[in-house]
Amino acid sequence: MPSHSLPPGLHPDTLAQRVAMERSQYGENSEALYLTSGYVQPSAQTSARRFGGEEEGYTYGRSGNPTVSSFEMRLAAMEGSEAALATSSGMSSIMLMLFSLLKAGDHVLYSQSMFGSTLKLIGSEFARFGVESTAVSQTDLAAWKAAMRPNTQLLFAETPTNPLTEVCDIQALADLAHNAGALLAVDNCFATPALQRPMQMGADIVMHSGTKYLDGQGRVMAGALCASESIMTGKCLPVMKNSGMVLSPFNAWVVLKGLETLDIRMRAQSARAHALALWLEQQPAVERVHYPGLASHPQHALAMKQMSHIGGAIVSFDLKAANAEQARSRAFHVLDSLRVLSLCTNLGDTKTLLTHPASTSHGKLAEAQRQAAGIGQGLIRVAVGLEHVGDMQDDLLRGLDTL
Repeated sequence: MPSHSLPPGLHPDTLAQRVAMERSQYGENSEALYLTSGYVQPSAQTSARRFGGEEEGYTYGRSGNPTVSSFEMRLAAMEGSEAALATSSGMSSIMLMLFSLLKAGDHVLYSQSMFGSTLKLIGSEFARFGVESTAVSQTDLAAWKAAMRPNTQLLFAETPTNPLTEVCDIQALADLAHNAGALLAVDNCFATPALQRPMQMGADIVMHSGTKYLDGQGRVMAGALCASESIMTGKCLPVMKNSGMVLSPFNAWVVLKGLETLDIRMRAQSARAHALALWLEQQPAVERVHYPGLASHPQHALAMKQMSHIGGAIVSFDLKAANAEQARSRAFHVLDSLRVLSLCTNLGDTKTLLTHPASTSHGKLAEAQRQAAGIGQGLIRVAVGLEHVGDMQDDLLRGLDTL
């Protein structure tokens, strides 16, 4: 339970400071870090009841931890869900969701523009266990409708997508899923609950890579799922206990504290990203800029409606080039010319990070898959941090002006 009774109607940025487990007898203001794998039981009978699920109480680290519970409670409150489960990474949260909800013969429908590892996990790994899947255009609702099957159990979208920032209509996909008796899951990693709350728009499950913005400083790996109590406790929790995809207490504590600054970080980083995107549109070497906050973005109006009128902190841009080989060479030149910003495949850090998706996050995909996802060799993704925008621009110009 929360450390004290909170009044209803609090905003997410307030919930990010106040929702947590009950304080200990010491009255700590900053939530405690409980580093333990086991728990001493008051009696054999109590132990039996707790292990049997007849009484609440901690029994073993794979089944629960007070620090992890505080993170789960806080994230659920911010997303507006009944419950949440924390996992060891963002990909493990997707694995937990798929194992908990799907079986051989089921069909999952997902966006072809999702993170590369997600595409491989659904399209290749789960196919070995008899789970059917279809990848469709993120923004084409008609394609989603056409790909629905009688055995479709789950629709899975990432909005905005990594790295092209494509935006889907969450409410429309929720209606499509629910009319067919299926569930809609949304990867909310890029927007976070500071900008977007998919469950308010009809999503059944919200997935997070806590490694990114929830932590906010690139320190630990973490993941989470938010959903109804029936999905989390009835379907996902048993799989988690048996599989061990749990988040460590230390990592949970780091991300728990990261949530306290999520709102101000997202707003400050998004403002810098918007300024950088506008500047990149004016650069002669840049072919196209992908950023939901720009009027030129194909889903700009939808993004502003769903994301609190803020475009987020991820900007991607394509370099002008005559062919794929030249595009790759030019992208590498820009990245190798950096002296301030970081060449790093992570995102969500307060430091600005740049990466070449075609050779990193989407490098293991077949060329046809990369082309379908729109990942060209001249594409560079910028996860904008908190440096001065002028310094970001100057660092990028070291490469752009010497192509």
